[in-house]
Amino acid sequence: MSDQLRFHWFLPTNGGDGRHIVGGGHGVAAGAAGRPASISYLGQVARAAEDVGFEAALTPTGAWCDDAWLSTAMLSQVSERLKFLVAFRPGLTSPFLAAQMAGTFQNRTGGRLLLNVVTGGESHEQRMFGDYLDKDARYARCGEFLEVVRRLWTGETVTFEGEHLRLDDATLAQVPDPLPEIYFGGSSPAAGAVAAQHADVYLTWGEPPEAVREKVEWIRKLAADEGREIRFGIRMHTITRDTSEEAWAEADRLLAAIDPAAIQRVQDGLRRSESEGQRRMLELNAGSKDGLEIHPNVWAGVGLVRGGAGTALVGSHEQVADRIEEYAALGIDEFVLSGYPHLEGAYWFGEGVLPILAERGRWTHPAPPRGHTASVPFGGRA
Repeated sequence: MSDQLRFHWFLPTNGGDGRHIVGGGHGVAAGAAGRPASISYLGQVARAAEDVGFEAALTPTGAWCDDAWLSTAMLSQVSERLKFLVAFRPGLTSPFLAAQMAGTFQNRTGGRLLLNVVTGGESHEQRMFGDYLDKDARYARCGEFLEVVRRLWTGETVTFEGEHLRLDDATLAQVPDPLPEIYFGGSSPAAGAVAAQHADVYLTWGEPPEAVREKVEWIRKLAADEGREIRFGIRMHTITRDTSEEAWAEADRLLAAIDPAAIQRVQDGLRRSESEGQRRMLELNAGSKDGLEIHPNVWAGVGLVRGGAGTALVGSHEQVADRIEEYAALGIDEFVLSGYPHLEGAYWFGEGVLPILAERGRWTHPAPPRGHTASVPFGGRA
């Protein structure tokens, strides 16, 4: 565990952004949003995130959102430092093309690419992309894919014949510099094996600390068996305010705006998911508006209508900082966060929680702001 924690934000290309929970994910269509996922608005989110001190921003992948590669390539031109944690699905493109795309992105942006590898948890959605493998086969193909990509990135000429992938005499003309870090998540045994062999950072969705501790220990042992060390990150939402009362009032406002019929419809769709992680998210909220604080300052309300990450840190800035340190004590080094709306949420967290963690020695701004505001001389000199 590193003393210094890393923080990332989220770019809402999944239907846009708004003052209420925007759903989507795992085969469920995104709900209506008040702010479209335009380059103008997403650019504001990206610039806010980098200004307050987030290192990178996750951009999702799937039929329910805009393409992550194209979106982030555009956004790299309206931001300065922010890295992009681009989610992509191996198997929907060739490993050589993916390695080439990563090299182009990394070298054209000056090293601002991170990769979030998503195998795809829903067979019916994968078939929209022309992928007809089942879940276990997708993980097996993912392992082959990552092996090939990493070899290409080292400049090796690769000839490979696996169960799912094959290529001959492949050499990248330009390798990425530096090599993009690979983030990977999954709660099934097949996912654990791939993470242990290939991931730089294992990502888990937010669960109560005891469940997170078990996951960290599980993946750490699998990685050690492969002779590797791995870092750990967690994906959660945030509702942080100056006081606990204000934060929980905001959570109550979000909850009150959720139509019970929408909960039933979305939950029915999410129960068809093949994802073990999604099953665990559903267990946390039980499809009910009651009993959603599953651990102090950990709220499962978002997952009522949103697939994937379904929990939020809720409380005063001090309380949220305390919960972050609680997860950090379990081995979590990186936090991939979001909030509704994402523009204001970046400031609430960046101006409220990050300074507390900086005072505690747990975080340092990756690019401290230069200069200061000069005083205004209201009185003239004699």
